[in-house]
Parts: sequence; structure tokens; C-alpha cells
Amino acid sequence: MSQLRTVQVLGGGSAGSSAHVSSLAAGLVARGVQVTVCAPSAVDRAYDFAAAGARFLPVPRRSDPAAVAALRAACTGADVVHAHGLHAASRTALALSGRGVPLVMTWHTRRYAEGARRQILHLLERRAARAAAVVLAPSSDLVDRARARGARDARLAPVTAPLPRLAGGADESKVRAELGAVDRPLLMAVGSLVPHHGFDTLLDAARIWRRLDPVPLLVIAGEGRERAALQQRIGEEELPVCLVGCRDDVGELLAAADLALLPSRWEGRSLLAQEALRTGVPLVATAVGGVPELVGEAAELVPYGNAEALARTVVRLLGDPGALARLAEAGRVQAAGWPTEDDTIAHVLSVYDELAQPLAPGRGR
Repeated sequence: MSQLRTVQVLGGGSAGSSAHVSSLAAGLVARGVQVTVCAPSAVDRAYDFAAAGARFLPVPRRSDPAAVAALRAACTGADVVHAHGLHAASRTALALSGRGVPLVMTWHTRRYAEGARRQILHLLERRAARAAAVVLAPSSDLVDRARARGARDARLAPVTAPLPRLAGGADESKVRAELGAVDRPLLMAVGSLVPHHGFDTLLDAARIWRRLDPVPLLVIAGEGRERAALQQRIGEEELPVCLVGCRDDVGELLAAADLALLPSRWEGRSLLAQEALRTGVPLVATAVGGVPELVGEAAELVPYGNAEALARTVVRLLGDPGALARLAEAGRVQAAGWPTEDDTIAHVLSVYDELAQPLAPGRGR
């Protein structure tokens, strides 16, 4: 029985895809699979893939000949190559050209573009979807999108986030004190500071709920190109909002919050939504992408871009401790029914075996 050899390819390494690959690498190695992770060095510094037993090879997030050649060399001898995201899949398809090695793509998230870039994005989606032997996606709308772009085989797949690593004995009152939310409600949002994450709408909503007494504090963890513009608005409009940048203690911040907020234009299986429901933190989220499938009746859903509906929902929940408690319990129940990390790893491994067996008859896994 020969050992299955896989290569996992990450592009920019979003939090969701990087956490998924970290979990996947550890689970596959534990099941006797040889795993190589190709990603920018910064991603490995954050996730330390070697600690999970995987081999790590630094490959920059570029499509120039040198980067593609490095990826091609890394994939030599692989039975299956698994790319995570559109850019990673497109580069990997170039690297595997003529090799006959099956490519799996996990389409983690939906991207948006305007004008000429929209057409470029459409072409990128087509190239990635058509290059993959199997496209895996965390939400039904992404499965439909992959099929519309020409995917030969697109499947709904569990993409379960690892359980949050909370510091032992984390003191929620201390966390709230450090954030300046001792005697006021604490609202928490997490994500890169880019337009499609909806933080402008969140600031609009904060302008409405600042009429409350005490005034809720909104804390946003994350970095991105919109930070300066958001910070300028916060200052000019005197909004009760704090941008705390990238944090390695998001789990502790979230656990101390009264409400978690997810105002995105699109989400698949949001890390924030998963951690909030597992932790029992009530969630208000936009009814987009895979969010309704993920949360069921265990979160309050509002339309994307509607600051008034978002603010009204937050105000109502903060004024009703019973509703908050019911949402917290419903979240734990909903999360208990999600696929586990083991389920996710087993599903991916079954796809690998399905694709690799024709290349290696008699592989007894």
C-alpha cells in the first residue's frame, strides 16, 4: 500500500482558507498522507504547517515564470494537488500543464470587481473552474457558480473551521476593561478592512445606536486598505468604534462580547459566524451567500447594506436579555450539528482517493 502524496497550494492565504489548510494538513498527516504546503512565507509564519507534520515550501503569490516553475517543482511526484482559491488554482493549473496530475480546487469565497476588472475576474473563474477535476465549495451558490463557469464536477463540501483556541482561564471582565467596555455593551466584528466586508454600513449603524445609554462600543479586528478611510469617519463623526488591527486573541475578544456582527456582502462558511455560535455569542449577520445555510434560525439575519435594519436589530437585542440568551443557546445547538473537522478531512480524503486510484490501481486506503 503506497502512501498518498498531496500538495496543498495557498495564494494570499485569507484567514478562512489558511485555517482550513492548517486543519486539513494536520488531519491528513495523522491519517498517513504525505502533505506538502506551498504558500507565501508569511502564511507559514502565522500557521506553522511543519508543526502539523507537513512539508512547507515557500511559493510567492505571483504568476510569473519563476513562481510557476517553483510550484511545478513542488508538485513533482504528487498524486493529487489541492489549490485553495481562484488565484492559487489558476497558477497551479499552469504548473500542472501536461502532467496529468488531478487538481482539486476549493472555492472558498466569492470575489467582486467592477468595470474591466469584472471581465478579468470572470475569465479567472472560468479558467480555475475548468482546470479542476473537482471543485469543492462551502455554499450552494458557489457550487452553482462553479458549474456556470464550466466546472466538470462541482460539489458542496464541508469546510469546517478549527475550534477556537481560547487562552486558559481568559478573564472576560479583564478583556472588556482593556477595550473600554466595562459598563457598556460590547459589539465585535472581525475581517479584513475591504469594501465588500460592509464596515461602512456598520459605521452607519453605529451612528444610529450611539443614541443608546450606555452607548455600545463596537470593536473591529482586522487590517486592510480601507483602514484610513474608516478611521477618518470614526474621528470626524465621533463614532463609538475602535479599530484594533490584526489580533491573535480574537477568540478571547469574541467570547467577551455581547453581540457579534457580520455585515458582509458575501460569506461562505464565515469563521466569525462559526466561532460566535460555538462560543454562544449572539450573532447578527447579513442574509447572504452561505450564511443562512450555516446559521439556520440561530442568528438574526438582515439585508446587506441596510444600516437601519442592522441598527434596529442590535438595539432590539441589547434591550432584551431573554432574546440574547435564546440566541446564544440556539447558536450552540446549531453548531453542535455542523460537520466536524474529522468529517471535513474524511470528505476531502475520499475525493483524493477517488481521483488518485485510477493513477495507482490497487491503492488500498
